[in-house]
Amino acid sequence: MAKKQFFAILDTETTMENTVADFAIIIVDRKGIIHNQCAVMVKDHYQKFELFHDKAANDIWGYEGLERRKNNYVEMLNSGKRMLASVKGINNWINQAIGKYDPELTAYNLAFDLDKCQNTSIDLTGFKSKFCLWQAAVGNICNTKHYKQFVLENHGFNNVTKFGNMSAKTNAEMVAGFISGEFKEEPHTALEDARDFELPIMMEVLKKNKWREKVTSYNWRAFQVKDLYTAK
Repeated sequence: MAKKQFFAILDTETTMENTVADFAIIIVDRKGIIHNQCAVMVKDHYQKFELFHDKAANDIWGYEGLERRKNNYVEMLNSGKRMLASVKGINNWINQAIGKYDPELTAYNLAFDLDKCQNTSIDLTGFKSKFCLWQAAVGNICNTKHYKQFVLENHGFNNVTKFGNMSAKTNAEMVAGFISGEFKEEPHTALEDARDFELPIMMEVLKKNKWREKVTSYNWRAFQVKDLYTAK
C-alpha cells in the first residue's frame, strides 16, 4: 500500500527587519483535507519590529494598510484567533509535524519565505523535499491562454516599470481568482492566505499531468501585456 502523501503549505507576514511576524503552516493531503496547522504571531518579532510596509504605496502595503493590518492582528490576539509563540515552540511543532506526516514543503514564492524564516531562526531544514508553489502555478496554470485571457478581462496587470513595460500578474490573488472564477483580495495574514488562496492553487496544480516537469521560474517577458492581446 502506497504511503499517504502530505504537503506543508507555508506562509509568512514579515517585519521591516526582514524577520517573520506572522507564521503559518497547514498540513494537507492530496485531497486538500487539512490534518494539522500552526498559526501564530512570533514572539519578540511581532511586538518588537514594525510590520513590513512601503511608504510610497497607496494600497494594503502603505501606511493606511499598515494601520488596518496592525488593528487586525490585535483583534485576532484578543479573540484567540492567534496566539504568541516563541521560535523554540514553532520549531518544536515543525519537528513534530515532520515526524508524523513527512510532508513536502511548499509556499507561494518559497525562496522569500525560506529567507525570512532563516532570519528568524525558524528551522525548516528538516523537510526532505520542497517546491515553489508560485513556480508550479506559473508552469501549470499561468502559461495557459485561458489564464492570460482572464488577466486581460480583469485588468490584472503589474505596475508599469520605468522602462514602460507592463506584465500580467501571477500572484496568489490572481491565480486563485482564476481558479474560483471570483476575484478576492488576500487579507495578507499567514493562515488565511495559506488556507484560502494557496491551498486551492496547489489542488489545481496537482490535477495537472506531470506537473512537476512544468515547474518554472517566473519570467515577466513571457507575460507582457502587449502580447496578451494576440494570445487569444
